[in-house]
Amino acid sequence: MSATPNIQVVIGYDFSPSAEQALQRAVEVACRAPQHVLHVIAAIDPRNGLPVIATHKVDYAYAEQIQALVADHVKQAFAGRPSVSEVQFFVHARIGRPADEILDLAREVGADLVFVGSHSLTGLERLVLGSVSARVVREAHCPVMVVRPKTYEAVDLMKVIRYDHERKAYTPPHRFSYVDRQAITRPNDWPIS
Repeated sequence: MSATPNIQVVIGYDFSPSAEQALQRAVEVACRAPQHVLHVIAAIDPRNGLPVIATHKVDYAYAEQIQALVADHVKQAFAGRPSVSEVQFFVHARIGRPADEILDLAREVGADLVFVGSHSLTGLERLVLGSVSARVVREAHCPVMVVRPKTYEAVDLMKVIRYDHERKAYTPPHRFSYVDRQAITRPNDWPIS
């Protein structure tokens, strides 16, 4: 019997609350189904870096600092969670435009799924700033899960009550053949061929 193939999952991470939600969801999925291999990517603005660590110079040393910080956040996301078995994850820090870097990594690892957060930009903000999640959804060659914090109110659902009722004997379905433009009823003892 062959081993279950790994499922490559890319997670866009920029330290924002929506990116944190995307990371939490991806970790939750991976803990339940460890064949998911996580690739967490922080795309670093080449001019300004990321707000989490202020800088005037974006270089490889800065990218290593971001990579270490992302790795700490991923470890915290896994902390204390039960897992069916070992989960593999990789942390990538790349200098470039976020959508480009997420899509490039997805292509490089043959992604099966991408998680991205949504900053909920609307109207003029989206026109001026663009939307990383919208572009990833449009251009990815795999399913994309756009994650945002849940804002629905909690709902009390009706309780399911066991109802014992009279059980009827199983009746097998009627069997038919279609031959010479006619549907023909077949007795149940005829073999299916």
